[in-house]
Amino acid sequence: METENLQTFQQQVADLLLRHRSVLDVSSKFQESNSRVNRALMKAVTECGCIQVQAARQPFAEGTPLAETKSSLDSHLNGSLCDHCLEVVKTEMGKNLFYLAAMCNILEIGLDEVVREESEKLSTLGVFNMR
Repeated sequence: METENLQTFQQQVADLLLRHRSVLDVSSKFQESNSRVNRALMKAVTECGCIQVQAARQPFAEGTPLAETKSSLDSHLNGSLCDHCLEVVKTEMGKNLFYLAAMCNILEIGLDEVVREESEKLSTLGVFNMR
């Protein structure tokens, strides 16, 4: 997202957030919205079945070049979200972003600043930034 879009979004959140102005309220709503993203994904697997999770240990062989290792890693996800599940997941992610922006507002942090600084870290540290 461009800086201008992030600033506009953050301002919209500031204008709309009325009930949950406490850091405690926003923190708990942010955590709840994250759980709802995860729940929407789990329902796509367990109720709809449009995606499947087939997980196994990732193959990390010592001495293998990073590019080769990267290409051998798996997301453990098979299929793709159907239109309904995609819409639900995107809606829940949007709410999660809303509460992230609300937390930024309470802490007087620009969301664009957070994204820019994280992007700079990724650019600078590259693969050494793995978490």
